[in-house]
Amino acid sequence: MATVDLNVSPLGRVEGDLDVRVTIDDGVVTSAWTEAAMFRGFEIILRGKDPQAGLIVTPRICGICGGSHLYKSAYALDVAWRTEMPPNATLVRNIAQACETLQSIPRCFYALFAIDLTNRKYASSPLYEEAVRRFAPYTGSSYGPAVVLSAKPVEVYAIFGGQWPHSSFMVPGGVMCAPTLSDVTRSIAILEHWKVNWLEKQWLGCSVERWLANRTWQDVLAWVDENPAQHDSDCGFFLRYCLDIGLDRYGQGVGNYLATGTYFAPDLYTRPTISGRNAALIGRSGVYAGGGYFEFDQARVREDVTHSFYEGTEARHPFDGETRPIDPARGREQGKYSWAKSPRYEVPNHGYLPLEAGPLARRVAAAAPGAGAHQDDDPLFGDILAAIGPSVMVRLLARMHEAARYYQWTRAWLDQLDLREPFHLKPVEYTEGRGFGSTEAARGSLSDWIVIEDGKIANYQVVTPTAWNIGPRDGSEAPGPIEQALVGTPIVDPENPIELGHVARSFDSCLVCTVHAYDGRTGRELSRFVINDNL
Repeated sequence: MATVDLNVSPLGRVEGDLDVRVTIDDGVVTSAWTEAAMFRGFEIILRGKDPQAGLIVTPRICGICGGSHLYKSAYALDVAWRTEMPPNATLVRNIAQACETLQSIPRCFYALFAIDLTNRKYASSPLYEEAVRRFAPYTGSSYGPAVVLSAKPVEVYAIFGGQWPHSSFMVPGGVMCAPTLSDVTRSIAILEHWKVNWLEKQWLGCSVERWLANRTWQDVLAWVDENPAQHDSDCGFFLRYCLDIGLDRYGQGVGNYLATGTYFAPDLYTRPTISGRNAALIGRSGVYAGGGYFEFDQARVREDVTHSFYEGTEARHPFDGETRPIDPARGREQGKYSWAKSPRYEVPNHGYLPLEAGPLARRVAAAAPGAGAHQDDDPLFGDILAAIGPSVMVRLLARMHEAARYYQWTRAWLDQLDLREPFHLKPVEYTEGRGFGSTEAARGSLSDWIVIEDGKIANYQVVTPTAWNIGPRDGSEAPGPIEQALVGTPIVDPENPIELGHVARSFDSCLVCTVHAYDGRTGRELSRFVINDNL
């Protein structure tokens, strides 16, 4: 078969347009390059501003996870200003962050991923007609209710934060809200409605507790066939359909994972510091690479710009990071091809490696030994990786699994609020300092590094999960996680390469795109079409 190059522009519209170029030999992707096609420059905007400007500016980076940006920005300033955090404030921050992620889970699955399961490529599957009945956009029996109900959790966010998205109610020393008993009661009712009507009735076909009892891949397979409700639930159908059409067999990625962790035990993080962060986390941080687990250390992060549209070829720690953009035309002459930097992590005895961020990375961290009594301790995805390895299916299942876990946590945090106690303690606004704040946004680790000098922001660097996953090759030419995940993908029909969409969307890369196919030897355009013609 002839070599074919596919140029996808754009493949996604999440945190900037994502373009992808792949080379296909004998029906299999052999090379891939990801390009972030839009320059944002938020780090440049923040330079020289008041230290609290990050609380206003960074939530505007994204319209779907602005709360996550606020969360890590607030903690970065808490660390820099050495604030004291009342337990109520920690609980409210946890609740808000979790609710934003809970709304994103069904939206990602039904509105971005599952509609591709209705692609004509799968018409020969005995489950295809059922997939169309459930997942067809707008008309699917599961699509509509799930997308509508996905909005409920952020109603809880708005009760505490005043609005969603783009709230700035988290501030150094706590949160700017004074919830009433009515607010808490209403929040519980909203969360219960979401849980009963989507999570349990539609997605799981069982109770949250029954699903979370699954500890191994064999447990999950047995769960599917345990009763008709679970077998015919959206989760049960998703698993059966993926195994039928082969979504468990490609999209593996780099096999190394990063989670910076999120959500704090209120009594363990009353004075936020970098050194005390890991032990206070409920959603654990950690790195899994080379077959072993390692403690996360922000000092080991570097951003490589060898193939990015910025001056130089250095790999810098974010505290010392530079954002000096250059003309892409000039950059391409130097072998640069993306506006994204290439985050890398120094793994002991392995050097600087690309790491996958996201729900699967969080689930791997949760499977690590040594969890504290307050921490997430969940062996399921450690067993799944050992049993069948990573894939498009496993990455999506990891995200959906978190709906049950985060619901339980959020429900407990609402019960722990003490309305008689403070929600904010006024901090000292130091004129010098450094801060690191991080969280797990819906699609992965999201972090800020701030340097304050003379009462102003001297340096501000944001490293997003999208950068971790779609970053280009680094100075050693190691591909980024999505670049590597695309390699090995079978393309059955170059005129309908839906497989590329599956891999990208498993990382929560949003796509509604036109693809141009070219003969790899002659450059002749073969066809022009839209991936997912159901939209």
